[in-house]
Amino acid sequence: MNDVELAPDQTAQLAETFGLLADPTRLSIVVLCLEREIAAGDIAEELGLSASLVSHHLRLLRAARMLRAERRGKQVFYSMADACVRDVLKIMINHLFVHDHDGSDEPDEGED
Repeated sequence: MNDVELAPDQTAQLAETFGLLADPTRLSIVVLCLEREIAAGDIAEELGLSASLVSHHLRLLRAARMLRAERRGKQVFYSMADACVRDVLKIMINHLFVHDHDGSDEPDEGED
């Protein structure tokens, strides 16, 4: 995928998706849902946020098809709806916080 070309509407859609994840609250919600289902109330509790604020962000993430919701009785459980988004986030988390940035990825002088 070297010479990627996007139409203007595709570029706008990509920017909108990254924009959704640029909000720290929404990103925190998505990270909570990376590997598990979690109830909306538990999301609010774990993040120390009001239920209404979490509900607002969950609506946006569902509309973008990043999260899916499943009602069980009175509770709604959220989980990742898109394996690609999950993979990208895991790669970035690994890159920023797990991967050793000592320069060992860089080729030695004279290597290609």
